[in-house]
Amino acid sequence: MATNLISLVMQCLTPDMIAKLASALDLDRNVAQKAIAGAIPALLASFADVASTPNGARQLTNTLTQQSGSLESLKNLIGGSGQNSLAETGSNMLSGLFGGGTLDTMAQTIGKFAGIGEGTSKSMLSMLGPVVLGALAQQQRSTGLDASGLVSLLTSQKDQIAAAIPSGLAGQLSAEGLIDRATGGLRSGAEAASAAGGRIAEASERTVYQAGQAASTAARSTAVSQWPYWLVAAAVLGGLVWFAFGRSGEDTVAQVSPSTTTRNATGTVGLAPTDLTVGGMNLANQINSSVGSIRTVLPGITDAASAEAALPKLKEATAQLNEVRSRATQLSPEGRSTLVKLIVVATPTINQMCDKVLATPGAGDVAKPAIEELRGKLDALARS
Repeated sequence: MATNLISLVMQCLTPDMIAKLASALDLDRNVAQKAIAGAIPALLASFADVASTPNGARQLTNTLTQQSGSLESLKNLIGGSGQNSLAETGSNMLSGLFGGGTLDTMAQTIGKFAGIGEGTSKSMLSMLGPVVLGALAQQQRSTGLDASGLVSLLTSQKDQIAAAIPSGLAGQLSAEGLIDRATGGLRSGAEAASAAGGRIAEASERTVYQAGQAASTAARSTAVSQWPYWLVAAAVLGGLVWFAFGRSGEDTVAQVSPSTTTRNATGTVGLAPTDLTVGGMNLANQINSSVGSIRTVLPGITDAASAEAALPKLKEATAQLNEVRSRATQLSPEGRSTLVKLIVVATPTINQMCDKVLATPGAGDVAKPAIEELRGKLDALARS
């Protein structure tokens, strides 16, 4: 039987390690423990979403391969002289897998849940990231898993991971597009059943298919399996009645099997449903690539010379966004709506970076035409 990944990671977080992490972040230990309890399953859920695309699976496997040192040595860095290096490495790893925008949004969401600042939350995620990845790498090595085996392991435990997300956090993560909607729906269904079986309708944006999935996975999930069968049946029945009378005539994403709804491989924001692929190009992945390039280039512009050097990359990213816009016309209405959400989430950070460049003496005048063109493409995509 496969090792439970949640248990595997949580075993690494000894009371002493939690105390050191709390001290390093200047947090009350109980507050730190609450934040960690939300961060671990959130990270694992995101890794599972990353691994659900071929590109993402390769990227995650490569990241695990690059893990240097033992898991114990990683843990020992927290609270020590290597803590800053660990946090920087972790931030780079997570940004590479999720995208900087997604990492920031995750930090903000978990911070709100635990009652800590976004910066503190991000520092915590940056230190926990290498530990979670280290645990996955250790499990992969000890069991001889290849990339396909790793994907199967993560996919098979998505329900268990979802069940481990604390009450109140799962809905926030799902609303921000940080966890798979099917996974979030399962968790919401379980919480609704605990309050009252009939409330399942409020937590669902699902069809009969997903209601059936919630029933079957409930029997397997650690959190759900302990509920009386009549509650599970009531939850499913509530979903069926809601679907029959409340959703007639509406077009929803639930027509796609949950297993085909995945996070983009190198994502900065949101989910990447399969219908975002046009002509062999996954438009969400292309947006993520372009946004990632922009977010890397803009902070390096500090004077006229660096602005001049950055122009080719800015123009390349703008051209890529233009290509996405031209292909987006072939998407379904739902696909276009999802694409718009990706842009809307990414744009505020990019605009802040652009404003900073434009306000930089010497650099602003050189970069202004390229930045205006870039912003125009982003605005056009947001309206598509």
